[in-house]
Amino acid sequence: RGGLTRVLLPVATPTEPKDRTTTADLAYKFEYIEHFVQPTIRYTGSLAPSASGLYQLQTYSNGVIKVWLDGKLIVDHWRQKWLTEYDQVKLPLEAGHRYALKIEFGGDDATTLRIAWKTPTPASDAATSLWSEVADGLDYYFIYGPALDDVVAGYRQLTGPATMLPRWVYGLWQSRQRYVTAQDSIGVVDEFRRRGIPLDAIVQDWSYWPVDGWGSHQFEHDRFPDPTAWVKALHDRHAHVMISVWGKFYPNTANFAELQRGGYLYEPTLKVNLKDWLGYTYTFYDAFNAGARKVYWQQIDRALFRHGLDAWWLDGSEPDVVQPSPPTLEITKQLIGRTALGAAARTINAYALFNSRAVYEGQRSSAPDQRVFILTRSGFAGIHRYGTVVWSGDTTATWTGLAKQIAAGLGYSGAGEPYWTMDIGGYTMDMRFAAPEQTPAIRDEWRELNTRWFQFGTFAPLTRLHGELQPREPWAFGGEDSPAYRTIVKFDRLRYRLLPYVYSLAGDTSHHGGTMMRPLMMDFPADAAACTSADEYLFGRALLVAPVTQYQARSRTVHLPATAGGWYDFWSGKPVAGGQTIDAAAPYDALPLFVRAGAIVPVGPELQYAAEKTADPITFYVYAGADGRFTLYEDDGLSFGYERGEFAEIPLQWNDASQTLSIGARAGHFPGMLTERTFHVVLVSAKSPVGLGEATAETKTVHYTGGATTVELK
Repeated sequence: RGGLTRVLLPVATPTEPKDRTTTADLAYKFEYIEHFVQPTIRYTGSLAPSASGLYQLQTYSNGVIKVWLDGKLIVDHWRQKWLTEYDQVKLPLEAGHRYALKIEFGGDDATTLRIAWKTPTPASDAATSLWSEVADGLDYYFIYGPALDDVVAGYRQLTGPATMLPRWVYGLWQSRQRYVTAQDSIGVVDEFRRRGIPLDAIVQDWSYWPVDGWGSHQFEHDRFPDPTAWVKALHDRHAHVMISVWGKFYPNTANFAELQRGGYLYEPTLKVNLKDWLGYTYTFYDAFNAGARKVYWQQIDRALFRHGLDAWWLDGSEPDVVQPSPPTLEITKQLIGRTALGAAARTINAYALFNSRAVYEGQRSSAPDQRVFILTRSGFAGIHRYGTVVWSGDTTATWTGLAKQIAAGLGYSGAGEPYWTMDIGGYTMDMRFAAPEQTPAIRDEWRELNTRWFQFGTFAPLTRLHGELQPREPWAFGGEDSPAYRTIVKFDRLRYRLLPYVYSLAGDTSHHGGTMMRPLMMDFPADAAACTSADEYLFGRALLVAPVTQYQARSRTVHLPATAGGWYDFWSGKPVAGGQTIDAAAPYDALPLFVRAGAIVPVGPELQYAAEKTADPITFYVYAGADGRFTLYEDDGLSFGYERGEFAEIPLQWNDASQTLSIGARAGHFPGMLTERTFHVVLVSAKSPVGLGEATAETKTVHYTGGATTVELK
């Protein structure tokens, strides 16, 4: 029980109350506010729980939302007006104690606030129950591991294996909202190459078409006079091109007419004259209809794929049938009604799956041996089998937004879907960051936020810059003397040197049901702190990553689970004991990064793009203190030959007692494979602490021809 008093604070003098109202009781939920003014509203009051237990507080808001409980800030976030979303915190509260509660809500984008309060579930109601609003019957699959890797492998057995993505996908992606002309993106790639910053992909976001031609897939001639020559120019600069394609159509396009003739559009949206934010009527095609999927791909094929484009950004894949986003179940019922598979309320969550299927199967029919890459805003179980990576949508450029992305990526990966990415730096931001002329203090914070986010993104399945209002190219964060610029370039180069490790993780993902971005509980299920960690994780089984999510922080708390032999600091090679929580150094140009004892980390040469040269030589960094193993995976990186068994694996095993690395016989073959290799081996130990790239007298060199060999590192 409890209550709140509302105080409306005027914008100019936010310390003086303007009016007061008292809300209803706080036992479960209090008022829903919808207003279109921008002052700050402050609620003050208290909570008095009638029973001890774990309570939950949920806010649904845009603009600025801050919540304090007994003076402790427990919610602090900002969201753009057109993407209202949830924050939720769990609160262990005791009966008989009255807790002071304060809530502030406001800002230029503040239009909606809803707050819900959930009391603890009584023990008598603790049994699991499942229900559905629309299903006639449900089948439930229980996948018993007990190890979480086995659970994920079982999930992939049910939903299909993850496809191998092209190797270049694991390099750097440069994007922004948006490159307006063909020359814009060519100029950006030229600048990457001039500066020697590694890059593999450039992205063309929406509105390359005429303003009234959404769904036409046609380039506006004045801005893209020769699409084929544009793509070729980018390919000549060793950059791949991804282009934005929606399942959305304006009625005046030929593609709309073709789909409508087949009965392949959602007609209810047309009957209500649904308009988008540009003021045009639109609808989406029915991706659940096999005929519609075929026509959809044919339209993409003849208008876009023929120009040589490499990848597809399937945006709005919810589908986005309401403005502002996101669509609700009720809106879905009204504006879609039915799909080819039944009632929209029952089927629509799988739209992104079938939309990806349309493009995946379509491209494989047009170019059977060219690997497909799709980026989509929404996902569904099994979407990994269609060459698809899901990104987390239009996130906010805030420190709390950065922290949320760590938890989002871990939750998504832990659920069995291996390929997740985000807009490094956050998609959009409040006006203090968006202002064309930032003050020095705001400029420095903006640069540091993007730097810390890029450090995190280096150790995500995909490393991808994107956003609006401010440019996101590395040089946008200062000149060559800027710590932000230098650090972003440093981590980009590190990502490329780690490509043999990253691509081997991809091979494990496709062939063995592996997980790249690993919640700590996957590897340390008996460690309570590891099981509750939402801001550190393993990238593969070797690297423990602890991103920095607070402005001007130069250290952060890191939990190092107990593991045989402990851990090593990645940057210095110095050993650190496991089974403890430490205050780890986090200078501007580095995040806390640790390597597990027993790890074998393959590191390749410096590259400007993934296919610049074969990963040779490769240096194996071996971390002493425990036995370990790793499998180096390789294939041609572009074709579906791996489905025909055209790939190679080289097993490596470290015996800590004998201090020997066994490099096993190569299994498999693929066209273009190097039959002879040079491997360098570096031992990292307490006696020989070595950071990545540091010179060491302990390096051993092996000429490898495919047979088993052993390297002694005593």
